[in-house]
Amino acid sequence: MTDSVAETKLGKRERLIEAAVRVFYHQGVEKTTIADIARAAEVPVGNVYYYFKTKDQLIEAAIGSHARILDAVIAASDQCETPAERLKALIAGWVADREQTVRYGCPFGTLSSELDKRGDGLDTAAAEVMRVLVDWAERQFAAMGRADAGELAIAYVAAYQGISLLTNTFRDPELMVTEGARLSRWIDSLKS
Repeated sequence: MTDSVAETKLGKRERLIEAAVRVFYHQGVEKTTIADIARAAEVPVGNVYYYFKTKDQLIEAAIGSHARILDAVIAASDQCETPAERLKALIAGWVADREQTVRYGCPFGTLSSELDKRGDGLDTAAAEVMRVLVDWAERQFAAMGRADAGELAIAYVAAYQGISLLTNTFRDPELMVTEGARLSRWIDSLKS
């Protein structure tokens, strides 16, 4: 196989994954068809089956994409000097994405919630990605000297997920701004 053929195949597969992430986010998993994803990726429907035999395989690939995005976001936050700055950097990213949250909610939270209703194992795969975020937050709070780091990590992620739901429900991006500022003050108050 030539390099250009390999690049084309990789390009189509990646386009399909990116389209799946986007369409699942905008429409939800249950309402999305393989044809919807193919159309969004500008790939003929028949070609989708070369890369993904089932819609569930596309969902798995979308979960993997979310995991890679989370890894990149965490890596960017980890460039900050202190744990409090790292936690607040993540909050700043959430606040920056508030217009998308107004329309569709949290990209990964909504997917996780929808997959939980299926109970077919994909919910467990999504939970593993969410666990990465909670564990990272716990490490930040522990580095701040907090003995209750696990509880604080859950509160941190729960606050984001909750405000994402409310921002989406009320279609009010300022809710995310206000909660982001409150979370930042809360983090500052926890410094030892």
